[in-house]
Amino acid sequence: MGIDGMPPSPAPSERTPPPSEETPGPNEGLWRAILLGTEPRYARTRSWLKHVPSHPRCKMCAAPFGGPGRHLMRFIGRERWSKNPKYCGNCFQELKTHHGGAEIEASFLFADVRGSTALAEQMSPTQFRDVLDRFYDTSARILVDHDAIVDKFVGDEVIGVFIPALAGDAHAARAIAAGLALLKATGHAATAGPWIPIGAGIHSGVAFVGSVGEPPVTEFTALGDVVNTTARLASAAEMGQALISEAAARAGGLDTARLERRELELKGKRESTAVWVATTKS
Repeated sequence: MGIDGMPPSPAPSERTPPPSEETPGPNEGLWRAILLGTEPRYARTRSWLKHVPSHPRCKMCAAPFGGPGRHLMRFIGRERWSKNPKYCGNCFQELKTHHGGAEIEASFLFADVRGSTALAEQMSPTQFRDVLDRFYDTSARILVDHDAIVDKFVGDEVIGVFIPALAGDAHAARAIAAGLALLKATGHAATAGPWIPIGAGIHSGVAFVGSVGEPPVTEFTALGDVVNTTARLASAAEMGQALISEAAARAGGLDTARLERRELELKGKRESTAVWVATTKS
């Protein structure tokens, strides 16, 4: 995330201390402007790049690395960077130059495959890879379409970050909509059942968003308790479920009248976590 692309930042501890306890980083002001959308060039750049075909895309600005769009990207300095193929050259330079980040209110979506070991036993390694590739492609398309940043793919899991600069004040609602769209796209609303079984977790709160690590392994990511909790929610979700935290439901204006409410004991959490259970049939 830079001015035209994107920048990065250092990593905080899992416990997020109050702002008064922290010394602002040298690039915090720039990062905050980019993440909150008060730096207009970044949001404008990404808003048009995400419509240029096609996947895969730069993790930060959504510049296309495939299809006809990749030829255009060469002329504007946004071709895939050879030393870190998740980013275009422009965005990686921004990450390196403006190393830093800021604490902001954002929303998060984790989705992962249920029973991936059993699934892999039913097919050849190549077939299993093809199914995961389809899951990654489908997830990336839906997250980008819902104004999220695809944080990463980890094994059989996808992570999306919804920041105000891209999703506006409705970032929680966009995360919820993306979670339900992903369940539908993977076949959980189909009579024949899903082509890949997944569960999802959605949560909102304050997180550190920025860059971590030194080049060439610098990464744009989000850190903090809200991120860890979202991961726990995804792990607790059953096939075809999106577990939505109270915070995300409240921020997203979710109509909970027909939804089941649960109190979950999540690993590493001292208190139970209230969630709403949403499915494609909710």
